[in-house]
Parts: sequence; C-alpha cells; structure tokens
Amino acid sequence: MKRRELISGVAAGLAMPAIARAQGARVLKFVPQANLSSMDAVAGTQYVVRNAALMVWDTLYGVNAKLEPQPQMCEGHEASPDLKTWTFKLRPGLKFHDGGAVTTRDVIASLERWMVRDTMGQMIKGRLDALEAIDDRIFRFRLNKPFAKMLFALGKNNAPVALIMPERIAKTDPFKLISEYVGSGPMKFNTSEWVPGSKAVFEKFADYSVRPEAGEWLAGGKRMYFDRVEWLIPSDAATAGAALQNGEVDWWETPLPDLVPLLKRNRNINLDISDPLGNIGSLRFNHLQPPFNDVRARRAVLMALSQADYMQAVVGDNPDLWKESASYFTPGTAAYTDAGGEILKGKRDIDGAKKLLAEAGLLGAKVTLVVAMDVAITKAEGEVTADLLKKIGFDVDFVATDWGTVGARRAKKDPPSQGGWNIFHTWHAGADCVNPAPYTALDAGGDKAWFGWPKSDGVQKAIADWYDAPDAAAEKAAMAAINRLSFENVTYAPTGFFLMYQAWRSNVTGVVKAPFPVFWGVQKS
Repeated sequence: MKRRELISGVAAGLAMPAIARAQGARVLKFVPQANLSSMDAVAGTQYVVRNAALMVWDTLYGVNAKLEPQPQMCEGHEASPDLKTWTFKLRPGLKFHDGGAVTTRDVIASLERWMVRDTMGQMIKGRLDALEAIDDRIFRFRLNKPFAKMLFALGKNNAPVALIMPERIAKTDPFKLISEYVGSGPMKFNTSEWVPGSKAVFEKFADYSVRPEAGEWLAGGKRMYFDRVEWLIPSDAATAGAALQNGEVDWWETPLPDLVPLLKRNRNINLDISDPLGNIGSLRFNHLQPPFNDVRARRAVLMALSQADYMQAVVGDNPDLWKESASYFTPGTAAYTDAGGEILKGKRDIDGAKKLLAEAGLLGAKVTLVVAMDVAITKAEGEVTADLLKKIGFDVDFVATDWGTVGARRAKKDPPSQGGWNIFHTWHAGADCVNPAPYTALDAGGDKAWFGWPKSDGVQKAIADWYDAPDAAAEKAAMAAINRLSFENVTYAPTGFFLMYQAWRSNVTGVVKAPFPVFWGVQKS
C-alpha cells in the first residue's frame, strides 16, 4: 500500500478487525512497534521483546532518565576501593509470580545466563573469579580486574537485559528461548491468551514489591494502575491509526509519520516525540559470508549510501525529525564524535562503488536482503537498500518477511542458500548509542559479537580502552578511536539519526518520553 493510499484509507475509516473497543480505566490497549514473537530478552535483542519483558521481569538496578543506575531489586551495594569486589543485598520480601521467594540462587543463575549473551556481561565474565551467594539475600562478585561500570551493566535498558528469573528457568541454555515466563515484575504474562501476530496480555501482579521512590524509566516505584494491559497487533498501520482515532486502542507506540498530521487534527489524541535521544538506523552486514566478508564490498555500500534517502523514507521530509550523521554515536550527546566518518560525507559515489566492487571481483554478486515488511522502519530502509545495491552492481534477492522471522533468521551463520542472510535492517535507540557500554551493535569480537559477527582487534582494543579510561577526556578519545576504526572495518552502515512519534488518547495520562514504553505511572480516565 502506498503512503497516500494508506492515509486516505484511514481518513475514510477502514473496516476494523475484531478489536474490542477499549473499555474501562483498568484496562489499557496498546499497539506495539511489531509483533511479539518471543519473551526472552536475554537470548535476543529485539526491542519489542525487551519492552514486553521489562513488565514481567525486574532488574537488580535500573537506569533513570539520566541513564544513572539506581537500586531496584537490590537494597544497596558495597564496592571495594579497587572495584574488584562488589557485594549486593536484595530487598526483603521479593516474590516471583508463582509465589516463590526471590533468592540469591535465582540471581546468580540469572546473571550466569545473561553474562554469556551480553557484551557487558561477557566483560564481567572475563574478569570473574567468583560469583557467590553469601546467604539468601547477599551475593558477591569477586573480580581479578576492576570494573567501574558494574551498576550500569546490571541496570541498563538495552537487551540482553539482566533480568532476574527463577533458578529453574535461568538454567535454560542462553542460546535457546525460555518456555516459562515467571518473573517478579509488576505484570504477569498471560500465556493462555498469547496469540503471536495478534495479541499478548499482561495482568497485574498483586504481590509486586513497589519501591517507595517515584518511578522514572527503569528506576524507582513501578506503580501499575491497570489490572490488564493488552498488546494488539493490527494487520497494518492504517488499521492501527483508525483504531486509535475510534477509541478502540489507547496508545500507539510508533505511528507512521505520514499519519501524524491526520492524528494531530483529532482533539482526542495526543502526539509527542517518543524519545529525544532518537534512533540510529542500521544496515547490518553479515561479515562471515560472501560478498560482505570482503571489506571492499562493505565500503562500496558506504561510498554510495545516502542517509537523506533513508531518513526521508523512514520519517518523511520534515527536517526536524532527522539528520545525517557520520557517526556510530548519538548526535548531541557529550562524547559524540564523527572521527573517521568522511566516507559518509560529501557527494555519493555510485561510480566509485562500482569500481571498487569490480576490483574485488564482486560485480554481479548475489546479496540476500532480508526485510521485515511489518515494521515501517525496516520496510522503508529495506526498499532504499534494494535500489542502492542494484545501482552499484549487486544482484539482489529481496526476501520480504516479518520481524519475528528476521529475528530468528539473523541468528543463523549459514550461507543464504541454507537459510542465512547477507543484510538485514534494524535500528538502535539513541540511549543505547551514547557510549560503548550498552552498545551491543559496536562489538567486533567475531563469533561472540552481535548478529553479523564483525571482527576487528582494533575496535575491541579501543572499547577496552574506554572501559579503562581514567577520566572523561580519555573516554572521549577512546570513542573517537572506536568511531574511526568502526568505519575502517565497516562494522555496520549507519543510515542516519531520526526521531519518532508516539500517540495516545487524551484520556490517558502519565505517558513519558523514553527509549521504550513506560507503563508504570500511566493512568486512564
């Protein structure tokens, strides 16, 4: 469906699917960014999974709107002067949804699973002499090297998240999805009503231990004012827009930018930028398989790539919603750098890209581009990429699929002919890209890196230098090196910085700006 057709369809009032009208102040009906195909935010990194998991599982610490880690499940901690020993104490009375008490056995098993998959967790694991239970509420990390960013690691908002689950579930192979969804968070997951591609239901956990502080992002008191939160996945953006206007849903996480003017004219709907830190678009290469195992193929794409084309496809012509950025880091933040990003600046060089591919013997090489068509961001970027690859001389196999399938397929290291891939599109929340700590996509550790498995010893050393930096100036210098070396390696192709809207009914209050939907504190009259 073209955008003009989509807008006129909403205005005319498309036929709605079987979505019951939003009812009562105790039920919230929410349209997420994509289908919820999994509930394991340790085994994967899809934002929609992370968003759901944060309602069901709690974390030991949680970041506030300043990205400062605050005690959450923990009562507090003690750190040795050399930052090699970290001792934590759980709050009393924490319970899982099945009635079991939260103990340090559950915490240790959960952290051990998380450390296998998460970049920061892997750094802790690499320095770990012991992770031990002192008693049922006190546990301790003993490290052989200082780790100053321990609290952020345990409380960061990006997946893999250090979610605490019962020991029996945490023993699940970290490379396999869990099959039981028991946490200690403010909401329970109703598995009996979960219909992937259609609906997911969360119900209030009566025994949740709410912190006394005001809630802010993942920190403080997560006060739920709804007995039930329903995630409804419509067939398309037109359906979601019409449902919001008609009062059949209460809150839409990512309204299509072209629908924003129409929604703004409805006095019963509020719109605002969902997160001022925005997002960085990502064209992700598979570094293991031809043709992008050759850095010249990756550089050819960067030489020809126009971020303006991508951003206008994603958010439209409004210059307030996007900007070009020759960086892997979030524009406007304290340590932002575009060192080494010259390849993304200036006139785009189609002929130069073709020449580089010819020199590499890669003209006409087949590229399997896997695109989630049910997510507006990836659909728009995938279509731009298909056109770009054809222009510079690749043979494009455009695989149109859904976001759940992309999530499963991108984990495969097999050749494309055996179910693997060459390129997929995603995006990274700006909050995840302010520095290397939460930035899974920058890791260049080869087989242990994020999907695409880039390898660069230089990038890895620069990241390690950032962790070991004694002050802000040294951190900034390390980030400049990371940016430069990441462009040399072409870890992935940043397609630009963009902002997105969220939309909600005017009778809903408490919606905040954040990298994820914050359900605690939200109410409906």
